[in-house]
Amino acid sequence: MKYKFDWKEKIKDEELEKVIEIIKSDRLVLVPTETVYGIAASALSDEACKKIFIAKGRAQDNPLIVHVSDKEMIIRLVKNVSDIEEKLINAFMPGPFTLILEKNDVICDTASAKNPTIGIRMPSNSIIHEIIKKSQIPLAAPSANISGKPSGTCIEDIFEELKDNVDCIIDGGECKIGIESTVVKVIDNVPTILRPGYITEEDIRKVCGNVRLSANLFKKVEENEKVESPGMKYRHYAPKTKCVLVSKSENQIAKINEILLEDENACVIGFKEDRDLIKAKKYIDVGSKYNLEEVARNIFSALRKVDKENVDLAVIEGVEKEGLGLSIMNRLVRACENNVIE
Repeated sequence: MKYKFDWKEKIKDEELEKVIEIIKSDRLVLVPTETVYGIAASALSDEACKKIFIAKGRAQDNPLIVHVSDKEMIIRLVKNVSDIEEKLINAFMPGPFTLILEKNDVICDTASAKNPTIGIRMPSNSIIHEIIKKSQIPLAAPSANISGKPSGTCIEDIFEELKDNVDCIIDGGECKIGIESTVVKVIDNVPTILRPGYITEEDIRKVCGNVRLSANLFKKVEENEKVESPGMKYRHYAPKTKCVLVSKSENQIAKINEILLEDENACVIGFKEDRDLIKAKKYIDVGSKYNLEEVARNIFSALRKVDKENVDLAVIEGVEKEGLGLSIMNRLVRACENNVIE
């Protein structure tokens, strides 16, 4: 890392020019978005995108998401946009929403993992938006973490992990949302959610009248199976410590306490309302079970805290798979490597 800029209060013009210079020279910048931090580089350059894969230790067949500043940039990068895709763009961009579209050759093959399609997103965070707008370079920017680890939602969580892997770090404060964007592909004129996020199934139904969920949201994808969205195929969001997820049920707390009786050197990731009901010596509070936006914002930081507790096991309290809860459970199932107690 050659540069570290603090833009929590405002974007500094002189430093912005330096960031654009770094991107134009095919180097890496760690940037905030409204969802999670990203490792950004020019989506037009194979050389730059290869550096992202190296920095993250990311599998080459795991495609990146390309971030743009406006609709005009989308049109330049893709072959066509259908009426229903236009509806989705108008409804959810800018924001935590990614749309899979057929790419033009201007997007490099490394970014798309040699797929004919690419995920396109228009972030609402002012920092990454200004970088893209001023440079007029679309940015490939996967989550800022070593692949497999929990995504980064604040610089403090990821600085040591990534400081030697990027040329510049921009501190924009804590991310507002805390989980990655919803990824959608329109299949047979029906929006299909490949990765759930802050934009929910219900939100999309209000706009399009119909929506499907990918069959892969809660199952392991085979190694030889191609994917068009990140977050589908490999171990994701996981601490080194073994984790088990206890699904929402009437006797959920009793099940958690049973596990704790069997393994005294365990911690719990749970809700503040249940702290006194769960017999854990070490308890990581993710907020209120009645405020899933708060839980989503805290979940990756909580997963990162697990390895600092020096425990054998982390037991995680699940939520209902509806609304934003679907997205939270998708991340937790991946973090637990499908080790789920129903």
